[in-house]
Amino acid sequence: MTVGILLVGGRGTRLAPITSEVPKPMLPVACKPVTEHQILAAQRAGITTLVLATSYLSEVFIPYFGDGSKWGIDLRYAVEKEPLGTGGAIANAASHLDKGASDEAVVVFNGDVLSQHNLTAQIKFHKNSDADVTLHLIQVEDARAFGCVPTAADGQVEAFLEKMENPVTNWINAGCYVFNRAVIDSIPRDTVVSVERETFPGLISDKRRIFGYKEAAYWLDIGNPGALFKGSRDLVAADFLISPSAEVDSSAVLTGGTSICAGAQIGAGAILDDCIVSARAVVKPGAHLTRTFLATAAVVEEGATHIDRYISASENLSIIF
Repeated sequence: MTVGILLVGGRGTRLAPITSEVPKPMLPVACKPVTEHQILAAQRAGITTLVLATSYLSEVFIPYFGDGSKWGIDLRYAVEKEPLGTGGAIANAASHLDKGASDEAVVVFNGDVLSQHNLTAQIKFHKNSDADVTLHLIQVEDARAFGCVPTAADGQVEAFLEKMENPVTNWINAGCYVFNRAVIDSIPRDTVVSVERETFPGLISDKRRIFGYKEAAYWLDIGNPGALFKGSRDLVAADFLISPSAEVDSSAVLTGGTSICAGAQIGAGAILDDCIVSARAVVKPGAHLTRTFLATAAVVEEGATHIDRYISASENLSIIF
């Protein structure tokens, strides 16, 4: 049995104003919340219990996901009253797991990452390496914007480095970890702790067995509007995606990976390119939208033209990039 923790407490400030009403992990990507894509990845890897570590707008998760029975997973919820950092959030969430053996594998997901790497293989690598922690690492062309993670020939992590002008490697932390339960139990409770700046460097200094699992699979941090649109386009993988309960007039033109979510309505002659239309949003006839995000129940008036816009249900408009 494998259990997991999904860190979904972030505010998503770089995605404002989109995240003013919806937390980043609940934003629709190809008409499913980011969190749902991660729950499906957990399910495929055989994870049976998953704790959602929530904070910002925590109340929106339970109505959508409930007890997890729809996905065949026992979903539990840990709410932080004040943000505790990644390490503090992990420690807080672990208290909602059943007591496990010290070498029990606990998978930790970062709530704003879309990844198609082989999680089952990462878990197997962790166990075969007799590791304390195993990090998924990906290779990037330019690692200057990331912390880089040099490893030895056997995959053991040698250092966990901050951003630098001349990175010593182009392998970076991809934000999915497999911990032994004992390591999580050693993180202080009710304390602000960063696993990236405190826990991992401390474990390396103590000569613990920290390994990097390297796989060059699809990976995207949806931390800004451009990345959010890219993630949705990539998962749509076609000109458009229309939810079964949406209504789209036959004369409307949808291109660029546009997604039309549940209950949305698209009027006659409307043109949408590279757009994300949330549930129950309405685009009236003749509107022309490009790279536009419509919030739940938002309305675009007849003949309106918008480019690079966020449209809220109250019809407030803000340029997002």
